[in-house]
Amino acid sequence: MAQRPRAPRTPRPFLRETVRHGAAPAALVLVLTTALAGAGLAFPWALGHSLDLLLGDDRAAAGPWLALCAALTGLTVVLGALDGLVTATANARSTAWIRDRVLRHVLAAGPDSGAAEGDLVARLVGNAAQAGPVPATLAATFGAALTPVGALVALVLTDWWTALALLVGMPVLALLLKVFMRTSGDTNAAYLRAQGEIAGRLTEAVEGARTIAAAGTAERDAARVLAPLPELSAQGHRMWRVTGRSTAQAAALLPLLQLIVLAVAGLRLADGALTVGGMLAAWRYAVLATGTGVLVGQLNTLVRGRTAADRLAQALEAPVMTYGSRQLPEGEGALELRSVSAGPLRDVDLYVPGGTVAAVVGRSGSGKTALAAVAGRLGDPERGTVLVDGVPLPELSRDALRREVGHAFARPALLGATVGGTIAFGVDEPGPQAVRAAARAACADDFVRRLPLGYDTPCERAPMSGGEAQRLGLARAFAHCGRLLILDDATSSLDSATELKVSRALLDGLAPGTRLVVAHRVSTAARADLVVWLDGGTVRATAPHEELWRLPEYRAVFTEEPEGSEEPEDSGGPGEAEGSYASVEPEEPVDG
Repeated sequence: MAQRPRAPRTPRPFLRETVRHGAAPAALVLVLTTALAGAGLAFPWALGHSLDLLLGDDRAAAGPWLALCAALTGLTVVLGALDGLVTATANARSTAWIRDRVLRHVLAAGPDSGAAEGDLVARLVGNAAQAGPVPATLAATFGAALTPVGALVALVLTDWWTALALLVGMPVLALLLKVFMRTSGDTNAAYLRAQGEIAGRLTEAVEGARTIAAAGTAERDAARVLAPLPELSAQGHRMWRVTGRSTAQAAALLPLLQLIVLAVAGLRLADGALTVGGMLAAWRYAVLATGTGVLVGQLNTLVRGRTAADRLAQALEAPVMTYGSRQLPEGEGALELRSVSAGPLRDVDLYVPGGTVAAVVGRSGSGKTALAAVAGRLGDPERGTVLVDGVPLPELSRDALRREVGHAFARPALLGATVGGTIAFGVDEPGPQAVRAAARAACADDFVRRLPLGYDTPCERAPMSGGEAQRLGLARAFAHCGRLLILDDATSSLDSATELKVSRALLDGLAPGTRLVVAHRVSTAARADLVVWLDGGTVRATAPHEELWRLPEYRAVFTEEPEGSEEPEDSGGPGEAEGSYASVEPEEPVDG
């Protein structure tokens, strides 16, 4: 398989940040692994000396040395157990910190983070678990490296001829480790990329399962999801080949080096330069010096952790939305856009007086959702300024912004633990009475009361239709209704009777303020105080519905049903719901 050109080595600030965060427990791991290496290095020396004393019939003197050997053995067991416990705890805490760090950043970046859901889940679950052990593994690697280095030094002190025999083959061993790390890093990066791509496609398929079933394209979509599988398989097999080749090469080289050391030590014993205990110690030190299995395992963990940390760092590249410290002055939520460009919107100037219910209408792709997003600062415009009651939104504190500007969406996320908790979810948590009042305004109270535990029903035990979920989303927005409330197609799944009740609540049943409603139904636009007509990313007109209705182009916005529109889920039958696109008679204005 052709090799990709290696990218130039670049700094890894997130990896360094991870190491700094895990420095304290890693330091304890370092102490334990160093002590463990020290005990392991002392054991061959003590054992060899004990053997010499026993062979010299000095059993009394051998007793303390045998006790020392037993103590070193027990110390090794205790230190190994403590090292395992501390390492596992450190890895778990570091992994949790990474997930918290990345997730907070993605949420702070908002909808513009650009993160694919499936790939993000793969990074937070799999890659975080691989990057989390890096701090402790770095410390453990020092201990793992200390053992062969210390064994080589001890071998020199025991007999420098045997040490020289071992040093002859060490450059070859170092070269094997270098090649293993480089090849393993490249392969692991490609493997994780393919894994993330499959996760992203799988998430898309799960979300669109009903559409796939209705279209009868299950096999085709399964093939699409698994299209990166050959690359994943190829890189996985390559990882095993790299590991197997390195293991085989080490298995051939290391015993050869150990046999050479043993042969030289035997010759030195025959010449009287070494005792039997010295020969035993030299043999054990040679085994420790060439026992790179633990070191290779640590290096492999570091390579995988570094690659995983690089992928997690990519999720941190999205700019985080910053906030000021200002509060809003007295007002009713006057909304102003000055030369705003965002997505399809181009140099939009708009003023919506405070206390106004404004309907945003336009064909698909005209910029309705983009306008709703920048008006409530779910994202910042590419150019221009958005103000509420004269204050630019970026100058507001986070709490002030989210307390005074609310949103409701076509497909709301039910994030509370219970149905009541979903309605109360927000910066400030309203009391039970306010929650029920908001549910009544959103026409959700009746079906919530029919649930097994009413408002205390866990969300997972409350299966809902799209219209019921949408009403809960509206209730949540109503419960946190500040001076500016933005409804982005938030009534699309309601039948016309329910939509009329919700519209009346918007007009009369909520606290005073401005309401910006992305509208697809002519009845919604007719009940608004003002209509903002978007056309091709610009504001074509701002006027009452009755005035605009005289224009054929405006009427055509409603008479031509947009692609992908759906009949409201709360509709009582297969016919067209009152107030839907097809029910409009363009010749006569609708009574507002």
